Amino acid sequence: MRRVEKPWGHEEIWAETPDYLGKVLVILAGRRLSLQHHERKEETIRVTQGELLLDLEDDAGALVAHHLKPGDVRHIPPRRRHRMTGITDCEVYEVSTAHPDDVVRHSDDYGRVPG
Repeated sequence: MRRVEKPWGHEEIWAETPDYLGKVLVILAGRRLSLQHHERKEETIRVTQGELLLDLEDDAGALVAHHLKPGDVRHIPPRRRHRMTGITDCEVYEVSTAHPDDVVRHSDDYGRVPG
C-alpha cells in the first residue's frame, strides 16, 4: 500500500495494475478536491465512513449535489465534471481504470489549476 498526502487529506493506493486502480480517499471535514473531469478515466466511489457532498455533472451539463452517507455508491463516467467535499471527516473507496494522471482541473482551492 502506498500513501499519498493531499491538501484535502490523503489517499491510500491499495491496488495498482495496468488495468485498474484501487484507492481509499480520506477527506477531511470542510476540505474539497478540485472541480475536475477525466478524459479517459472511469471511476466508481463508495462512502464507507462519514458524509460526503459529491457535485456531479448530469446529462444536461449542470452540476448536481449528492449528499452521500456510508454505503452510498456513485459511478463517475469519463468527461463528467465532479468534486468531492467532506461534510465530516470521511473515507471513500474508489475503483477506476488505470489512468492516474488523467485529471483536468477546472477550479481548485489549493492553486493546482494550470495557469
